[in-house]
Amino acid sequence: MQKAALSLLAGALFSSLAFAQATINPETASKKPALADRSGQRMDNWWNDAVFYQVFVRSFKDSDKGPLANDGIGDIAGLIEKLDYLNDGDPNTTSDLGVTAIWLMPVFEGPTYHGYETSDYYKIESEHGTNEDFKRFMSECKKRGIRVILDLVLNHTSSQHPWFKNAADPKDPHHDWYIWSKDKPAWKGPWNQEVWFNAKDAGGRQSTGGGGPFFYGIFSSHMPDLNYRNPEVTKEMNKVTEFWLKDYGVDGYRLDAIRHLLEDGAQQENVPETHEWLRNWHKFYKSVDKNAFTVGEVWTDTATIASYVPDQLDTCFEFDMSFATIDAVNSGDAKRIKDATVNAWKAYPRNQFCTFLSNHDQTRVMTRFGDDFSKARLAASLLFTQPGIPFMYYGEELGIIGDKPDENLRTPMQWTGEATKAGFTSGKPWRGANKDTATKNVQAESSDPNSLLNLYKSLVRLRQANPALAKGDYTPLEASDKSVYAFARTEGDQTIIVVANLSDKPVQGCRIRAAAGSFGKLAAPRELLQTGAAINPASPRVVGKGGIADYVPVNQLAPRSVYVLDVSGK
Repeated sequence: MQKAALSLLAGALFSSLAFAQATINPETASKKPALADRSGQRMDNWWNDAVFYQVFVRSFKDSDKGPLANDGIGDIAGLIEKLDYLNDGDPNTTSDLGVTAIWLMPVFEGPTYHGYETSDYYKIESEHGTNEDFKRFMSECKKRGIRVILDLVLNHTSSQHPWFKNAADPKDPHHDWYIWSKDKPAWKGPWNQEVWFNAKDAGGRQSTGGGGPFFYGIFSSHMPDLNYRNPEVTKEMNKVTEFWLKDYGVDGYRLDAIRHLLEDGAQQENVPETHEWLRNWHKFYKSVDKNAFTVGEVWTDTATIASYVPDQLDTCFEFDMSFATIDAVNSGDAKRIKDATVNAWKAYPRNQFCTFLSNHDQTRVMTRFGDDFSKARLAASLLFTQPGIPFMYYGEELGIIGDKPDENLRTPMQWTGEATKAGFTSGKPWRGANKDTATKNVQAESSDPNSLLNLYKSLVRLRQANPALAKGDYTPLEASDKSVYAFARTEGDQTIIVVANLSDKPVQGCRIRAAAGSFGKLAAPRELLQTGAAINPASPRVVGKGGIADYVPVNQLAPRSVYVLDVSGK
């Protein structure tokens, strides 16, 4: 509780700065890379078959037994207790969610509740457990076929890290591990924030004479940036990278704020030196484990994000598609999501981008939908049928609400309907559960066949059972109604057509077509998501240069509905 209280101010500042990243800097917007079509570049790996689940350990489950039991803070032991909820390791059961990979938000030692200020890269946060606990967690995940990636904050450390404590002294061995200026530069950060701080403001020892030194921290005075022009910093971070990959068997990393890694004066994002450093780091981590996976947080436009893939990072989060999905579901207009998806499909090597609805920095998706379950069901269906690699934020599958400040986006997982505690702990939770706990919880939704949770379980299994959805080609289809978004996914001899009515009203007789494409002979449709709709029994007709003639798959599309039709005749 003390750590949470002490970090509220820092967390609020970090939250506002992270949110500001969504706004493109006008100074750099004109410099974004040209968008070339790379969709023909195929690079299938294990992550293209994966479904990821994002976990905030502090809020997932407080252990029932052991030294950290019932202290109101989630821990590694509690997470192990709930692994069977995520995946029980038995492909014949349907009671688990079915995810095959976990992204753990920061679990290294640090002074703040959120973990994005690291004070020891080699130690598990003591409030979550020990390194031995983490080894046991990894062993239990491997038994269930679950991959694990860790949040790795390379850009900055905590001001409480031993490296920084005395780094203001030019004679200190870690002085050049950070970025210093004798006088405070006049320029500010990419979203007009202060980035230069006097050493005395963050616990560093101020040198004698003058008003400085000043150190650089793009996010706050509590998060001093590392100096990657110093080869010793690179050497140490390579050591950290290898430590968790080799000694603990993790499967890769999520890279926080990676576009800010190096700076060129007032230019503080996406500089050539950042790309070059990442190319070298990519070679290094692949030399440690050729199957290691990375996903970058590069919160900007698609063309710029894609410039990091695949020679620097294996994938990145696709923010434009995320925002477009939310907008399309709220507006009922298909153009935004179609345009964003076409853009993303061309920008990256085939399927080498990660899709999501919300994350720990953003208002929860159910809040953005006004707590409308029909919208949440529609968005989930799009997430798991669209191209890319899907990530879901913990509790999203239950329809949990949450808005800023960030602590309210990271409330305890709702296991039961118990007020404030939600089955998360027997003690006093570090943060009270949401007010919707009584109806939105694992216990209640597991027994309701029409719940959002059971839809997510079905969608995860649908994607995993159909190669066309997991890693197939993407072809947008033209629809005669602006509320209808239609596309095809093809892998080998399987072709699936997806038709989504984004509006809150039924749509009659909507025709879909493709002027050209690579379609072969198509069969009568077989519905994969059982909606009970009257599906047109006729086969879509292939015409011209592999296109599809006007075709009405369902005479009446129900409001906010998605139809997944296998037309390959398998």
